[in-house]
Amino acid sequence: MKPVMTDTEHAPHLRSEGDINTTQARQQWHASISDSRAQSLLERDSKVFLHQAMSTPCLDALDAAEGIYITDCTGKRYIDFHGNNVHQLGYGHPHVVKRVSEQLAILPFSPRRFTNPIAIACAEKLTEICGGDLNRVLFAPGGTSVVGMALKLARHVTGNFKVVSLWDSFHGASLDAISVGGEACFRQGMGPLMAGVERIPPPITYRGAFPSSDGSDVHYADYLEYVIEKEGGIGAFIAEAVRNTDVQVPSKAYWKRIREICDKHNVLLIIDDIPNGMGRSGEWFTHQAYGIEPDILCIGKGLGGGIMPIAAMITKDEYNTAADVSLGHYTHEKSPLGCAAALGTIEAIEKEDLLAKVKTDSAFVREQLERMKATYPIIGDVRGIGLLWGVELVNDRMTKTRAFEEAEAVLYECLNQGLSFKVSQGNVIQLSPPLIISREELRRALDIFEGAIDKVCHEFQYLDL
Repeated sequence: MKPVMTDTEHAPHLRSEGDINTTQARQQWHASISDSRAQSLLERDSKVFLHQAMSTPCLDALDAAEGIYITDCTGKRYIDFHGNNVHQLGYGHPHVVKRVSEQLAILPFSPRRFTNPIAIACAEKLTEICGGDLNRVLFAPGGTSVVGMALKLARHVTGNFKVVSLWDSFHGASLDAISVGGEACFRQGMGPLMAGVERIPPPITYRGAFPSSDGSDVHYADYLEYVIEKEGGIGAFIAEAVRNTDVQVPSKAYWKRIREICDKHNVLLIIDDIPNGMGRSGEWFTHQAYGIEPDILCIGKGLGGGIMPIAAMITKDEYNTAADVSLGHYTHEKSPLGCAAALGTIEAIEKEDLLAKVKTDSAFVREQLERMKATYPIIGDVRGIGLLWGVELVNDRMTKTRAFEEAEAVLYECLNQGLSFKVSQGNVIQLSPPLIISREELRRALDIFEGAIDKVCHEFQYLDL
């Protein structure tokens, strides 16, 4: 059977998640790898792993990771501004390693029908840093699983199975998660998905579906109410407080209005903070920067300190009504090792006062990126919060045409210079450094990035402003 065409030149919507690994630029990158061991590892990888979009072929083969760096098998180090969002504490943070090592010697696994001290302590600590009414926890091995549990709980609590989500959203790669997700690259060719999902446009002020003359985004929230009233039977609205991959940052007014709408219509608000939680916004959880509280919070990725996979769903005591339903039922539901890593992560963030550090770093990054925007005409927009930033590259600031080739050129030039990051939507450079990064290291990384922008502007003959 002939495979379905996935040529991104003819289907630009498939660029929505991550940089493209099937282009000529990626082929040139692979051709430049001369180390025989690296070539051998990449060939062996290609032969043994099932191929899938965005991870085949791999960029490089790694031997080590420590602090803000990943190191390939030739000894080349990359400053990691991607990290699949697990690297809030970088790699191998000594306190997290200590916590996990100590737990490994005592209780490496806990069967589901039993509890254990570290899992209880971790859950208690999570409710403490959440504050407010979020005081009930369920753990799972990963973020996708937590999203599934949240959807099940919302159905149980409200008696309604319909969900509203945002176009271009990502909530995981399982069938239920891609059903509520808004990215075509995950749904393509999958056939019928979970019924009862309605999608609305995300609150984007730079190139949104409903642009406003004053830059407001509250009308995007009003559209949620329109859909709830027209559709009926809506049980939940799920969204990231700040879109991670291409870094869409709504206003406080938007989220205040969303909270009001959900309350008015008895719709549960599910915040997916899996990539951004654990301090990336300068708060423990991104919704705290907006002064709202979700009914269900989903966290993961960085929760395990870049060492152990663990995620959590946190909700309110009033929704503790599913004692006769298996919401999760995961083998590693109260993983002692995962909980040790999570507790160690929280302790390290507190001890090193990283939330305050992120806020000061945020101001520095904003200043540097805004300066670059004023200098280089290829930069159409800069947006971010904490240590999560998006730089949107365009061919023309008036038309806002996405600069696909230029973004790829910036990526590979930065990789050559030892800086790794993600490209989203084909033209948005996403910068998410470890929270532990020093100011000197942050400045060095931004210098590499600016050097690549400058080089690409000259190569593609962009005129000065």
